[in-house]
Amino acid sequence: MTETDIVARALMGEEAAWRELVAEHQQAMFRLAYLKLGDADEAEDATQEALMRAHRYLRRFDPSRPLRPWLLAIVSRVAANRRRAAGRYWAALQRWLAEREVRQTPSRQREAPLDDERGLWRAVQQLAAIDQDVIYLRYYLDLSVAEAAEALGVAEGTVKSRSSRALERLQDLLDSDYPEWIKE
Repeated sequence: MTETDIVARALMGEEAAWRELVAEHQQAMFRLAYLKLGDADEAEDATQEALMRAHRYLRRFDPSRPLRPWLLAIVSRVAANRRRAAGRYWAALQRWLAEREVRQTPSRQREAPLDDERGLWRAVQQLAAIDQDVIYLRYYLDLSVAEAAEALGVAEGTVKSRSSRALERLQDLLDSDYPEWIKE
């Protein structure tokens, strides 16, 4: 059975079909929310909220298109809204200040050197939100250019150019702030 068939069953109110869709896409939604929020509990809440919204507005979904980008766009907006909330802003500011202190210490004394994926993720978090979004979708979630374009609501060419610029900015950041991590 194709995803289109499952979506059609879910549109007719079949809960088993909706649960099947959730099982298929919930992990990718959580991963994107976690990448954007940096906290597992917040990411779980954002994912659940996004799934509730998706269920409520499933009738607005165009079944001729893939479902995953639509769901990722919803969770991306929910995560962005949560991140902008006043309490989240204060927590984010405190984390930024703490990371800034770590970056200003000599590289040998850093608590968490950039030697793994988590370190690279921290570097990506220092980029602008628009750069983070395209990197998360293309490289962390391994979406195609077309799927990322759908999730971001932009043209495929825009995804390509944003990806290129985001990777350049990331490279510049790594060169300037983490020269010991760059392999020659």
